[in-house]
Amino acid sequence: MEKKDISHTVPNKSRFDYSGLLWPNTKDRNKYNILKNKRVTTPNPIKELDLISENFKGKINIVPSKDVCNFELNEKVDKIENICLSNAIKIRDKENNSTVVTLDNGKCFLCGRCEEAYPSLFRMGKNLNPATRNKEQLIDLVEMESLQPDEKNMNVTIHEKNINDLSYEKIGNELKEKINSLFGRSLAIRQVDGGSCNGCEIEITALNNPIYDVERFGVQFVSSPRHADVLLVTGPVSQNMVIALQKTYQATPDPKIVIAVGACACSGGIFGNTYATTGGVDTILPVDVFIPGCPPRPEALIHGLLTSMNKIQP
Repeated sequence: MEKKDISHTVPNKSRFDYSGLLWPNTKDRNKYNILKNKRVTTPNPIKELDLISENFKGKINIVPSKDVCNFELNEKVDKIENICLSNAIKIRDKENNSTVVTLDNGKCFLCGRCEEAYPSLFRMGKNLNPATRNKEQLIDLVEMESLQPDEKNMNVTIHEKNINDLSYEKIGNELKEKINSLFGRSLAIRQVDGGSCNGCEIEITALNNPIYDVERFGVQFVSSPRHADVLLVTGPVSQNMVIALQKTYQATPDPKIVIAVGACACSGGIFGNTYATTGGVDTILPVDVFIPGCPPRPEALIHGLLTSMNKIQP
């Protein structure tokens, strides 16, 4: 019997191309292959602020122009203070006839009403809000000397903090060294939602993406407070969350660190202190670090973690 050649009917495994299942365009599949892209983690997102949109709401800055002098402020004190929905802006006179304007970043939720109403005094910037160990350090202060309407020059003293000149890598590596010296292992974080809008949670989740990749610095998130070193609390802490938050704190082993994340956690934010909220995490638990912002960016979050490490001594 004559044998038939059926080799052409047998599929050749070497000719199988599974890439079409992964990439819509087989020719460009190498472009989407992250294994060939090597490192995709950004080396320094803080230095890449020029890539951020100019309209990004990072922080309200007090920048009095030459058109502003204290006699104008005194006439508009109530209007300027009341324009802020969270009462973050205060104006007062000092004994040396100078005017002091303060802005509490722990209360500011970046609505932009102050800039819209008084652009000669307030300006929205894309710079970062640094974390602090106490609430007093959250306040930016600008002191302006006394001026008369016919005077042109004004001496302005600005007291504010800035972390824009710091490197994300530098902060992260310093955090890693602190973690190794204090714990000898990874820093375990338990995130607790105290009634937030989930804006802060979105930024916290971004810490684990390939861009920021916070685990390379020895930071990991855990599911149980019994495994945690740090409690990362968001939201104004609603009345219904008080007992749950207290039990979570009690279940966390010592030494433990409590970090308030966002304007709501720092001071109550837009919710304030009402029948439904407590007005901030520090009204329920002892807070070690405050991270302002609405919401704070991942750079500010990792800076807050580094700040919290200074609480514990080896």
